[in-house]
Amino acid sequence: MIESPRYVTFSQDEARSKRMRVELFPPDSVTEPRHWVRHDQAFAMMLRPGSIEWGSKRSVLEKFEYGAGDLALCDRHVGEWVGLMNVTHLQLGVSDAALMACSDGAYGEVELRPSRKFADLRLSAMVAAVHAEMVAGFPNGRLFLDSLEQAIAITLVNGHAVRHRPVQLYRGGLGSARLRRIKELVHAKLEDDLSLDEMAQSVGLSTAHFARMFRKSTGQTPHQFVLRQRLERAKAMLRAPDARILDVAVACGFKTQQHFAQVFRDVWGVSPTEYREALVGPDATHVSETEDSPRLVTSDSQPELHSHGLPFASLLTPGRTRNL
Repeated sequence: MIESPRYVTFSQDEARSKRMRVELFPPDSVTEPRHWVRHDQAFAMMLRPGSIEWGSKRSVLEKFEYGAGDLALCDRHVGEWVGLMNVTHLQLGVSDAALMACSDGAYGEVELRPSRKFADLRLSAMVAAVHAEMVAGFPNGRLFLDSLEQAIAITLVNGHAVRHRPVQLYRGGLGSARLRRIKELVHAKLEDDLSLDEMAQSVGLSTAHFARMFRKSTGQTPHQFVLRQRLERAKAMLRAPDARILDVAVACGFKTQQHFAQVFRDVWGVSPTEYREALVGPDATHVSETEDSPRLVTSDSQPELHSHGLPFASLLTPGRTRNL
């Protein structure tokens, strides 16, 4: 895990990043104590049972035993002395932008209380969704992860902030002009990897405030809304007899044909091919198309973090995926 024989430091530039970092670490065989420092807010979940030796002094390390799903919140800037790290874990670097958006009146940094071991079922479920997204190659895109990071940040600030002013709750929603601006942005960028920050900036709001107000106005999270618009476009395109499933997936912002087919079936109850055949007949289907093939349809650079299906919808909204 650690390349330096004694010190490991993550830069201030990384701390100022507006995007969450996600890294998977296998067990480490190095036993010599090392001073490990991060300037972003590091937060980890253990993926399997194991242990970590760590402490505030090199000469005094304590062994912590972990189960799968246990969490740790690192001491930012100060760092930790780490010995044997015998556990597979997922490490998230939560951005300052996400933390500050969850704390009205906060400037600079939001200070969180470090904890070398704690349990929180809601946080664990969110991190598990990030891990699933990473394993699948991030098929749900930037907006899904931005929304997930915002939910993680809200939970961390509310439960672990040393001092903060809770985010003010607003009764209303977005005005008609702002909603219209958001819809125009989404329709113009359905093919792109739209981010939560970009949507919020387009109407002059913080990401946390925007997400809450958008939900009040539409009954959907921004990710659910964008996904619905992509699927509506897909239905319209599939009405053309010569439409190829792969071309439709690309035009509607899906990273793979397989992911597109899976989400389409989850929401509409039929595959894209079945939907088109019901409208234009089986002769329109291209024999060479295979919806189950995981063909990559975009070569955009991956974000700093690494999903499958729609796990985040179930974390924030009751009901089945079909009700997006």
